[in-house]
Amino acid sequence: MINMKMQRRNPSLLVAFFVVLVATEAVLVLAQGNGNGNGNNNGNGNGNNNGNGNSNNNKKKTAAEEYQLLSPSAKGQERGFCKGSGACHYKTLVCPEECPQRKPKKNRKKKGCFIDCSSKCEVTCKYRKANCNGYGSLCYDPRFIGGDGVMFYFHGAKGADFAIVSDDNLHINAHFIGTRPATRTRDFTWVQALSVMFDAHTLVISADRVSHWDDNVDALIIRWDGETVTIPADSEAEWRTDKVVVERTDDTNNVRVTVDGLLEMDVRVAPIGAEENRVHNYQLPADDAFAHLETQFRFKNLTEKVEGVLGQTYRPGYVSPVKRGVPMPVMGGEDKYRTPSLFSPLCKLCRFLPAAKGVAEY
Repeated sequence: MINMKMQRRNPSLLVAFFVVLVATEAVLVLAQGNGNGNGNNNGNGNGNNNGNGNSNNNKKKTAAEEYQLLSPSAKGQERGFCKGSGACHYKTLVCPEECPQRKPKKNRKKKGCFIDCSSKCEVTCKYRKANCNGYGSLCYDPRFIGGDGVMFYFHGAKGADFAIVSDDNLHINAHFIGTRPATRTRDFTWVQALSVMFDAHTLVISADRVSHWDDNVDALIIRWDGETVTIPADSEAEWRTDKVVVERTDDTNNVRVTVDGLLEMDVRVAPIGAEENRVHNYQLPADDAFAHLETQFRFKNLTEKVEGVLGQTYRPGYVSPVKRGVPMPVMGGEDKYRTPSLFSPLCKLCRFLPAAKGVAEY
């Protein structure tokens, strides 16, 4: 009789109970807050997987983003409860005292907290601004760093527009401004505006023309489906729709733009200073600061056939044709990626087909 009772006992019940206890326990992980901004795979403090958050068509959040925001700690430190699978499953990550908030308003002077629920399972402090030496960056005259990590220049042409990214569900054009001194055979160029097209919408981020630069004056212009929008300077300091969030990352001239399921981009408006003008011999007119955009992109859900000056560098197996080991490796392709206007998704290799309504005329 005793043996029969012992046989009827099911030891798996005890095992199952123990597993439930372990799975539901939230482990508090306190960050060291090293402030180096390295919360990802590429070491530049921005983005994951070389700036492409996902390589398939699944629009779920990446593991790093898969968390639920909890109420702050008694000291005001924001907390995230990790919900994705993996090493960080069901753990609570707490922002360090050095950067207690994810979105500090005085971003130039304060670092933001980055909660990473991926296998790294950590929080780090970093500035939320474009890293011109990071993957997916587009800065200066214009210098790119592709999804493959290779740096190159793309000169384009003054007053022209080019497809930076063109994919099945996303298209980004850049408008180039520039100047050509009498002694030169090509233009000096910079990106003055970006047009982000998806679904039936067009989001334009541009730098206003200013005669003399002032850091305290906003030269950033945002337009949504043809209408100029105002980004508040107080409270949450953000403007949003159901799919787009534009938030200030400094008092003026810096924003982070998020398009749900497609991309995140840090944008800064910058001038050409007098010293830069002298060193490079741009010979710019005295009444134009040549305000332009410095941008870093982090993409999600790009297809394997993505096109564009920058987009092509995210294709699997892509090999850059630019010459290595030279000071200014130049990427060609002006003829392949030139578009009729800032708002047009049409070029020789462009892939995007806009919805029937909403995208500006082209």
